[in-house]
Amino acid sequence: MKRKRATEVFSLSFLDVICCGFGAIILLFVITMGKKTKEVTNLRIALERIIQQRMLQLNEYEIVTDEISTFILMEESKIKDKKIVEEDLDAIIAKLKEQINDKEFSKDKFVTDIEDLENELAARQTDPEIEQKPEENTPVGVSVESNHIAFVIDTSGSMRDPNTRLVWGYVIQKFEEALDSYPEVKGIQLLDANGRFIVGRGMGNSWMKDDKQTRDYMVRTLRLYPYDSESNPVPGIAQAIRRLAKPNDEEMKMGIYVFGDEFTGKSEPVLNTLDKLNKGKDGERLTLINAIGFPNLIRSTLSLSQSGLKFANLMRELTYEHGGAFVALERESLKARSREIDERYPAPIPRREPRVPSIIYGPGRRGGIYGP
Repeated sequence: MKRKRATEVFSLSFLDVICCGFGAIILLFVITMGKKTKEVTNLRIALERIIQQRMLQLNEYEIVTDEISTFILMEESKIKDKKIVEEDLDAIIAKLKEQINDKEFSKDKFVTDIEDLENELAARQTDPEIEQKPEENTPVGVSVESNHIAFVIDTSGSMRDPNTRLVWGYVIQKFEEALDSYPEVKGIQLLDANGRFIVGRGMGNSWMKDDKQTRDYMVRTLRLYPYDSESNPVPGIAQAIRRLAKPNDEEMKMGIYVFGDEFTGKSEPVLNTLDKLNKGKDGERLTLINAIGFPNLIRSTLSLSQSGLKFANLMRELTYEHGGAFVALERESLKARSREIDERYPAPIPRREPRVPSIIYGPGRRGGIYGP
């Protein structure tokens, strides 16, 4: 009887087959991974090329940005130069207007009538009406009751030193004395005879805060103020009343100081206009008006010129009607003061023209533009 042989599942042949299968799978995996590695390498190379291109483009953008920035600086410099030219032209136009007025005034001198002669004689006979000596505590000889002060100053050619074109030194000193006579006020402003605000132009109808810094700035600005005004303080007085007076403010006590040396118009219409303008609802004056006359226009006979005489007569009547005072200064007493102020506030150094940056092509930057 034959015995049946038992069948073995995991024989040596079966293990050979299994090992061959695993080997084939590993071979396929190795082949596949090699192909993927090559693709990754190619992708990395492509990305590096793209990054290099982007870096080159970024470098070019930086060069263009530098060029544009330089051109912008040049254009801004041109704009500043244009503004300076415009200001110079405005000053020239104002000076030409003043020269035209001077020519007209010279023509009027030859047609002096009897009324002018009578006014001159009357002015010589009524000297006591013009205060010549200031009071001890008031350097300019006028009232100091006001708590808001506005200065209207003639900045025409006769109020300037012809050598430096700066406002006369003794005018600056009288301005300082007027400020010192008011140790503390609630508001302060400064206008020229045309009604333009010399400081604080952007503030419009507002008062500037009174402090030492503001006062020092006002003195320096007036000394170097480049714009000539008309030889007529009336527009400045009217502007100060219209823009600064507050009829509804019961605590405000406003005062106006007029600094000038001549007037070429007629007094009567001016007095009527300012009389109406400077009246409140109850008929009281909105502001006191004081004036200081400078003897800048002197004839060879040591008497005031026609326009200087008109200014003195107008200011005497105007200050009398508006509760203020008029002080006429003597020429000889002002010479030493002018020299003192000239030493304190010397003529400024002439302004240098702005230097435009030169254009330099930087090495290795393919036409990049740079300033010095």
